[in-house]
Amino acid sequence: MTASRWAGIFEELGWEVLEEPSWSGRPSDVLVALHARHSHDSIVRFTTARPDRPRIVAATGTDVYGDAPLSAEARDSFLRATRIVVLQPRAIERLPESARGRARVVHQSVIVPDRRPPKAEDAFQVCTMAHLRPVKDPLLPARAARLLPAASRVRVVHLGGLIDEALRADLECEQRENPRFRWLGELPRSEALDVLARSHLFVSSSRHEGGSNAVSEAIALGLPILATAIPGSSGLLGDDHPGLFPVGDARKLADLLHRAETDQEFLASLERHSAALAGLTDPALELESWRALLAEVAG
Repeated sequence: MTASRWAGIFEELGWEVLEEPSWSGRPSDVLVALHARHSHDSIVRFTTARPDRPRIVAATGTDVYGDAPLSAEARDSFLRATRIVVLQPRAIERLPESARGRARVVHQSVIVPDRRPPKAEDAFQVCTMAHLRPVKDPLLPARAARLLPAASRVRVVHLGGLIDEALRADLECEQRENPRFRWLGELPRSEALDVLARSHLFVSSSRHEGGSNAVSEAIALGLPILATAIPGSSGLLGDDHPGLFPVGDARKLADLLHRAETDQEFLASLERHSAALAGLTDPALELESWRALLAEVAG
C-alpha cells in the first residue's frame, strides 16, 4: 500500500516510476527502498553500480523497533542512504546516531470518502485493523472485551488476514467462545474504511510499530483512538494522548474500553485529539514532503 501510494506521488511530481520487489539493475536516477533490512541487497548493488545517484531508505517498524538489536544489514543500509524516511518523528531516536541528521519525517496520508456511513446502532463497535501476526498482538482487544461488565454493548470487529498460522487456534477460540468478537478477515480497502467509519472507537494493540497506516486512517476519519504506549503510536498521537495503555495489558485496555463506552466526556476528548491531528494525514502534506525531499537529493 505504501509503495503504491508513493509511486502515485512521484508520478504526480513528474517522475517516471518503476515498482520492483528488488532492484533489477535498470538505470535509475533515484532508488527509494522500503525496509532497510529486506532491501539491503538492492541498496548495496545500486550503490556499487550508481554511486553518484541518491538512495532513499524508508525505515519500517521492524527495522527500528523490535526485540532484537538493529540488524547489521539495516545499519549498513542506513550508512549507505543519502536520506532516510521515517513515518513519525520518534523513529529518528532509534536510528544510528550518525544517520539521524539524514532522516526526514514523511507522514502517511489518507484519502477518505466524503460521505460517511452512520455509526453502528446495535452495539458500541470497536474496530481493530491488523494482519494476524504476533507483533500486532491482534487478539488483545478480543481478550479485553471478555473482561467487560455483562451490561456492556462493546463489539470488537477485527479486519485483517491470518498471516501466522500459529494464531489460528486462538482466533478460532475467540470466534467460538467470545460473543463480543467478530473476525471479518481481509477486506478491500473501501469496505475496510466503511467498517472503520461505522465504528465508535479504534484500537491499535501492536507491540512494535514504525508508524501505523491504520492509526492514520482512524485519525483521518476522526475516530477516537486507543493504542499501546509504544513510540510508533505515541510518535503519531503524542505522549499526552489520553488513550495509551501498556503493551499486552488486557485489563487496562478493558478499563479504557469501558470508560470510552460509558463516559461521554472521555470519548469526546479522544475525538478532539484525533481532530487536532487530522492535518498530518492530508495528502497535500505528504506530497509536499516528498517534493522537498526529492529536491534535496536530486536538485
